[in-house]
Amino acid sequence: MRLRPAPRVLALACAGLALLAAGCGSQAAPATTPSLRVQTAPLSTSLVTPQGTWAVTVMGGSAASHNNFWQLFVRPVGASHWSLVTPEGVADNGGLVAASGTGGTSLLVGFRPSLELAYSPLATSADTGKNWTPGLLDAALADVPDAMAVAPSGRTLALLSDGSIDEAATAGAATGGQWSRLSTLSALAASAPGRGCGLVAVNAVSFGPNNVPMAAGSCERRGVAGIFADTGSAWQAAGPVLPAGFGGDQIQVLGLTSTKEGNAALLLAGDELLAAWSDRGHWTVSGPDAASGGVSASGFGADGSVWVLLGGGRAEAIGEAGSAWQALPPVPAGTSTLAPGTSSGGYDALAVAGSRLTVWQLGAGAWTKAQVISVPIQYGSSS
Repeated sequence: MRLRPAPRVLALACAGLALLAAGCGSQAAPATTPSLRVQTAPLSTSLVTPQGTWAVTVMGGSAASHNNFWQLFVRPVGASHWSLVTPEGVADNGGLVAASGTGGTSLLVGFRPSLELAYSPLATSADTGKNWTPGLLDAALADVPDAMAVAPSGRTLALLSDGSIDEAATAGAATGGQWSRLSTLSALAASAPGRGCGLVAVNAVSFGPNNVPMAAGSCERRGVAGIFADTGSAWQAAGPVLPAGFGGDQIQVLGLTSTKEGNAALLLAGDELLAAWSDRGHWTVSGPDAASGGVSASGFGADGSVWVLLGGGRAEAIGEAGSAWQALPPVPAGTSTLAPGTSSGGYDALAVAGSRLTVWQLGAGAWTKAQVISVPIQYGSSS
């Protein structure tokens, strides 16, 4: 899998596939044709919460035959093994999006539409996936890993497939379907900071300090990182000022997350990756890392660390602000995502082969097989 172009489907094709209309939406940005090939991060990822570490990956078989089934795994705090905790009862061929719930005490999962589904069911768990409370977002979640965000106050954001951003006042309101529109892609692109960067797509939502809603995306104007904060009356530019060496590159935000100090972001500058961290508005930007082979998965650690899984079995990670990218040993065959390990600086590699998940742990410079999980996949059940 590679960094992928944003979905572009001909209107006539969508009209002829009414049952799949939810999957045909594209972000309607400026009226002019953008000179930027929008790229986004794949859905495979992991996130760390006070409950434990969660991983999202696809398993099974061909997506064309609807035999691709997205799965959610958790490694609870204090545990060394992973468990399958995918919410049941909803088709998940379209993909899963996860966000840490109120104060990190719960996890919110959204199902992207697939087949005849035109909206995104939700599920919330406060006990590491043992039990799930169902909910609803009457719209299609965007096909990006940071399409949802939950503030410590419970305020919840959802990025939709057309680039709009919906919000709910509390996590309870979100699962109850009480959503309202915060912004659209057109409105954000028409704002002063949106015009300043030439915004053409929104790729992530998050929260900054004081529960301020954040949005990030892809910009046509070279050298400008499109990260924005909603002040309640207007959107303001909130991204880092990049070093002069990147003045000729179009910048795309692949990931954005909250940290204790502010935010952490993963940026694509031309064909190089940058990590950036904010501390109450002041940004620190890492040195570059070549994105050769394309990004097949990415994610953040609880401390603001960033990891990327690249082509050719290559993986890179970077710690907090001021650190440098470090190459990890070549990952095991079939690795679909990484997750911060139980040891400081360690990682787990989750490798997929059909319905079997193999967990490899990194220690002493080598990957060691630690666990095998057989997932009960019912092939053909979604066709």
